This record gives sequence, C-alpha cells and structure tokens, in this order.
Amino acid sequence: MKIEQVSSKLLQPIYNGDQPVSTTKSVPLTVFDKLADDQHIPLLYAYKPPNPSNSLLEQGLRKVLSEYREWAGRFGEDGGQSVILLNDEGMRFIEASADCALDEAVPFTVSTLLKLNPSFNGLLKELALVQLTRFTCGSLVLSFSSNHIVADGLFVSKFMIAWAQACRGLEIHTHPLHDRNIFVPRNPYDIKFDHRSIEIAKRKINENSNAFPYSRDDLIHQIIHFTPEFIAKIKNKASSPSSLSCAGANGGGSRRYSTFECMVAHLWRVITRARGLAESDTTYVRISVNGRRRLRPCVPDEFFGNLVLWAFPETQGKNLFNESLSHTAEVIHDAVTKVNDEYFKSFIDFANKNQHDDNLMPKKVSDMKVPSLWPNLEVQSWLGFPFNEVDFGVGKPSIFMPSFDPFEGEIYLVPSVVGDGSIDVYVTLFQQQLPLFKQICYIID
Repeated sequence: MKIEQVSSKLLQPIYNGDQPVSTTKSVPLTVFDKLADDQHIPLLYAYKPPNPSNSLLEQGLRKVLSEYREWAGRFGEDGGQSVILLNDEGMRFIEASADCALDEAVPFTVSTLLKLNPSFNGLLKELALVQLTRFTCGSLVLSFSSNHIVADGLFVSKFMIAWAQACRGLEIHTHPLHDRNIFVPRNPYDIKFDHRSIEIAKRKINENSNAFPYSRDDLIHQIIHFTPEFIAKIKNKASSPSSLSCAGANGGGSRRYSTFECMVAHLWRVITRARGLAESDTTYVRISVNGRRRLRPCVPDEFFGNLVLWAFPETQGKNLFNESLSHTAEVIHDAVTKVNDEYFKSFIDFANKNQHDDNLMPKKVSDMKVPSLWPNLEVQSWLGFPFNEVDFGVGKPSIFMPSFDPFEGEIYLVPSVVGDGSIDVYVTLFQQQLPLFKQICYIID
C-alpha cells in the first residue's frame, strides 16, 4: 500500500471575540508532567464513509485549540522553570491519501501503521500533530500523536471528544482545567515511600542488548481478541473458591477482581511462559494508575496534564507457573491499591524536595539495539477511554487502536469497537515467542 502526503501545515487557534490573546503566557510543568516519558503517543481512529471534509476537520481543530492552547505551544523555560509556552506557534496538520480501499489495508501491518502515524522527524519542537489519510473507498484514518509530557492518555481522549464536538457545531460541554499549580507539597514534607527506587529506578529500560538472543528485526506486533465469554471465564477462574484457597491471603474467601486485574494476571502468566523465563527469574508489570480519582479531594477528569503514577506488582517465575490465577490477580490488586491518596501526596513532597535532581526527568530512550522490557512488562489500559464519543458527525469509529510500539513486552488493552464488551490486546513480542504465545493465550490454567 502506498500512502502519499498531500500537504503539511501548522494550524493556529481561532478565537471568538475582538480582544487580542496574549502569546507570552506560559504554564508550568507539574511534578507529574516531568515524570512522564518524553515520547509521542499515537492513537488511530478509522471512519467509514461518508466523512466530513478535511477543511471542516481543520476548522474544528483550530476552534478547539483555543481551549487547548498547550497543543499549539512549545516547551521552554520561564525563570529557570520548565514550562509550556502558550505562543500559538501551531499544531502540525498533515493530509495524506492511500491508493487502496481501507478493507484492503486491514489488518494493518507494522509498515502501514508507521505510514498512517505521522512522524515527528525534524519536528521535535512541536507538541502534537494530526494526520488525515483518505482511502479510495472514502474511508478516513485519523491519527493524533502528542508528547506525553503535555498530557496523559485520559486527557487526550477528552480532547478528541472536544474536537469532534467543535466539528459538529456543538459547545464543548466540559472545559479543560488548566490549573497546574494544584499539586502543593505539604509543610513539612511527609515522604513515606522510597520513590527513588520505585518511580525512578524501576522505569529504567534494560539496554543490555547482549542479554537477548534476538534482534530488533525479530519484533512482531500481535493482536489478540478476547470475547466477553472468555473474559468471564478468566474472571470466574480468578475468583473461584478452589483457586482462592491457594492464594492464602484471602483465607479461602471470595474476592471479585476487576476485568483489568484478571486480564493482566492472565497475560503476565502466558507471556512469562512464552518468554521461557526460569522459575527463579523476577519479573514485574508496570501499570499506570490515574490519580484523579485517588487524590483527596478528587481532581476532575478534565485536568489538562499528567496525573499518573505506577504500580509495580512483582513476583518470581515460579509463582506465575505454580500458583493460581487468583494469586497473580491478588499480587496485581494489592500493588495497585497501594498507589492511593497518601502515595500520590508523598510523591508530590518527594519531587518538590528533589526538584533540582536531573534524574527525576526521564531521558529519551536511545536507539537500543534490542528494544525490550525483558523480563518485565508494561500494560497500557485504554478500557476507560470513551472512544465511541469521538463522533465527527458520521458516527463512532470503525477502528480504534494504538499504533505500533516497538518495545517487546509492551501491551495495550483496548475495548473492541464491536461494543459487546470484548477486548483487543495489542502486544509486541519477539517472533520466536509467538508460536507458544498463540498456543497458550486461550488456555486458562
């Protein structure tokens, strides 16, 4: 499939009213923004025809940028503090065309995904960009890619809904909350957790390529579809009395784990086997925890920025091989539960006390010879993203998915567009691991 770029330009916000808008203001990066990965996260939405014109989508985007100015800004400094300059330099808007029908391109290969996802090569100063790719059948693939330091995934989904509302001529029904000064440290500081060995040390990626018998070319992108019936079996197995009695901590009682906890428990066990890890090997899963609902008082979902810390459930291979599914789900549940209001406030204190420590700001990952999270995993949950509300006037998307993430051990959980409660799992593995993974991924032991 050939995709040709037709145009590329910067879009500035459109403001209502006659009063000029200052382009010298800035917003500071919070302690959570500084902790975010300095990388661009792409989302793909596909729509069947008829579709709105590119000009309508462009005008809607310019209107919504007046409310979400950070996307059209640039990183900078103000008084020695890292900030986002609200200078309205613009968001990149790319128009492209494909030489085939959408159905001919689905399922997308890695090379196709990389063409549909706009590249930031040479555009490192820009904080977000959009690519609209038109297919011969009239279908549209919309890719939105943004720097994670500006905002987390939950807020990006809110922005997409607002863009869709603007294109339909509707008022944005929930406006973004721009106050990034709400995370005030306590006086005196009350740091109760070892954040340096958790948020900092555990986020470093193993760059020892000599540890792997594989190469970058061995990376493969796999999509696994889990039906509602299969998900129900996983949840029932994790919560069954016979399974719980092995876990010990529940005393043989009953605990219902969430869909997310059960899915991650199952995938952790399956991938650990597919990787061939030894019983003595230690492995953990990095799980994003949204602080909006965990902080007290709660922070609205419309908060523009990052508000995420991570849980790191950890165990040895022997526990994943020999203990029950409930045991694994309990390890995950307990780790996530600990990332609570007190934990978030402790990190705010820690980050402010160590605000001049350069190690708190994640560095860009170098070109690793073998990009892998081995022996660990990272799970991105998009199960709560309201993608069905991203309606530009033609209905919900026919496809909603991440682009290719070239790290072995990276997993995305995405609600299926079918709308029946099924889940699509996007996982990157080494192709040598794929046969065993596919053989056992639907086996619940």
